[in-house]
Amino acid sequence: MYAIVKTGGKQYRVERGETLLVERLAAEEGSSVALEPILYRSDDAVFDADGLKKVKVTAKVLAHERGEKLRVFKFKPKRGYKRRTGHRQELTRIEVTDISMGAAVKKSAAKPTTDTPQKPAASSGAGKDQEDQNGS
Repeated sequence: MYAIVKTGGKQYRVERGETLLVERLAAEEGSSVALEPILYRSDDAVFDADGLKKVKVTAKVLAHERGEKLRVFKFKPKRGYKRRTGHRQELTRIEVTDISMGAAVKKSAAKPTTDTPQKPAASSGAGKDQEDQNGS
């Protein structure tokens, strides 16, 4: 059983117990976060919107880290232009704790039943009643 989740603009294939580095999440160490599933695979594949609403992927934040230093060097020959900068990406190490396919969420009477006819709205008295009183 595995799932494909989306976080930080990237997609990851995750299984229960797996640890991975993702873009920095706004959560404290030790807290659990919910990841957005794109695909769920167990006995059958689930990737439609209605089926994915039932899928829950939770992960525990283990640590906040910084990535490897990248050197960025810009150079234009014969012009004396040289620039050296660096970049370290902010990352979060998470561990996938649970991937589950929950029960369907029940909708309570969202649509009226067609078994009972509905009464028309009451008029404000400016309709047929005045015509009957005028002798029409």
